[in-house]
Amino acid sequence: MKTIHHPANTRGGSYHDWLKSKHTFSFADYYAPDRVGFGALKVINDDHIEGGHGLSSHSHKNMEIVSIPLLGALVHKDNMGNESTISAGDIQVMSAGTGVSHSELNASVDTPVKLLQIWIEPNQKDVTPRYQQVSLVELLNRNQFNQVLSPNANDAGVWLHQNAWFSVGEFDAGVTKTYTLNDASNGVYIFVISGSVVIDSKVLQPRDGLGITETDKFTMDVISNAQVLVMEVPVG
Repeated sequence: MKTIHHPANTRGGSYHDWLKSKHTFSFADYYAPDRVGFGALKVINDDHIEGGHGLSSHSHKNMEIVSIPLLGALVHKDNMGNESTISAGDIQVMSAGTGVSHSELNASVDTPVKLLQIWIEPNQKDVTPRYQQVSLVELLNRNQFNQVLSPNANDAGVWLHQNAWFSVGEFDAGVTKTYTLNDASNGVYIFVISGSVVIDSKVLQPRDGLGITETDKFTMDVISNAQVLVMEVPVG
């Protein structure tokens, strides 16, 4: 098993009056040659959007875009006719395909939104754009890796155009859990949202990331109550 540790304080960042964003991988004005994604996983942006603000309409193409709000709510509008509010406890995926334009605005004028925005390179180009949003409330069982995304439309959670699986878990201190890959040729990127865990003798704190390759499973020991996002993606 090979691992690469990305401590939270090594991330890049962009700062505006209303938007603060931390970039795990190279993005926008932040470029690090050793941090250009992890296989098909290209972007993990940890965003903070002040109340009354957001991103006006902008375009994407040939990218699978996953949003996971952690605090507050975000109003989504796109040129496919979708208009919805995504809140903490939801997951949203947008397959940009041949091209899509959308806006993302804080639903509140005074409460900030905190969210993870994640980009996955698709395994098919120029697909018909699509949008999907699911509540995770009924999918999350404590002290388990709960699947929230997969390549299969009939699975739990959302789906996208890539051989990728995401799992979210909320764990109690003292728990030990093993994750087994759905595809042994994939890699896994673990992002600690909160709390502290140990994997491969590495202590991971909030917003730390750990990439794992060349194994079909890993074991995680929980030091303090933790929320963890596991992203299994092709790395070849």
